[in-house]
Amino acid sequence: MYDTMQKKFITLKDNKVFELVVIAVIIASALEIGIKTYPLPDTLLALTSYLDIVITIFFVFELTVRFAAEEHKRAFFKSGWNVFDSVVVAVSLIPIQDSEMALLARLIRIFRVLRMVSVVPELRLLINSLLKAMPQLGYVMLLMFIIYYIYAALGSYLFSTIDPELWGNIAISMLTLFRVMTFEDWTDVMYATMDVYPVSWVYFLTFIFFTAFAFLNMVIGIVVNVMEEEHSKERADLAKETGEPTLVDVMRELRELKAVIASTEQQRLENSQR
Repeated sequence: MYDTMQKKFITLKDNKVFELVVIAVIIASALEIGIKTYPLPDTLLALTSYLDIVITIFFVFELTVRFAAEEHKRAFFKSGWNVFDSVVVAVSLIPIQDSEMALLARLIRIFRVLRMVSVVPELRLLINSLLKAMPQLGYVMLLMFIIYYIYAALGSYLFSTIDPELWGNIAISMLTLFRVMTFEDWTDVMYATMDVYPVSWVYFLTFIFFTAFAFLNMVIGIVVNVMEEEHSKERADLAKETGEPTLVDVMRELRELKAVIASTEQQRLENSQR
């Protein structure tokens, strides 16, 4: 009986229509949250409240289906995404009307939109890749901060008398440099300094080269590399589940075949010499 029910839950969880319904409910939840930011008449406000109850009940049902479909129940909460979904759904059950926790509950309910990431595998892959790239990105960010700090200090010393609002101290200078890096009217900042220091364009162009071009390409390269590794790992796991040979297995078999052919050829040459 239990095995039959679990198989039904697994079938329902893996059903594409059910997955699309979950995505549609998450989108409806996001729209419901957005609508509540506008002034609404009492009838429409009551309707959104009923809609919120229906969405919460559906999320509880969907999470129950996923938990029941899990063969090893303890392993369900080993996944960070499952823990996140469970917390969001649990907080959604807190009554928010006339409660001291109303504001906190409303804020956390906003994160129900993030359940889209846990439902769609492609989005999970993107987030996992980004998280795994963080250690490598940390060194790039550290180097970028050093460049920022040096250029901000130089800008504060050189240009503070020209425009104190943009170069008054090192903190304001870093904000100005961020504006320059994002190309937000950066030429106006440069031309203002060039009126006093004609060669100050070198300062801005070198900064843009380091940050907007060099470091940005490094960040993109790291993220793309990690995503490719995650795709390879996912393909290897899928091949292991289905019993299909992976690229590593194929390469190993090719090397073994080459070794056998070389050994056979060597024996043939030795026999012919005799």
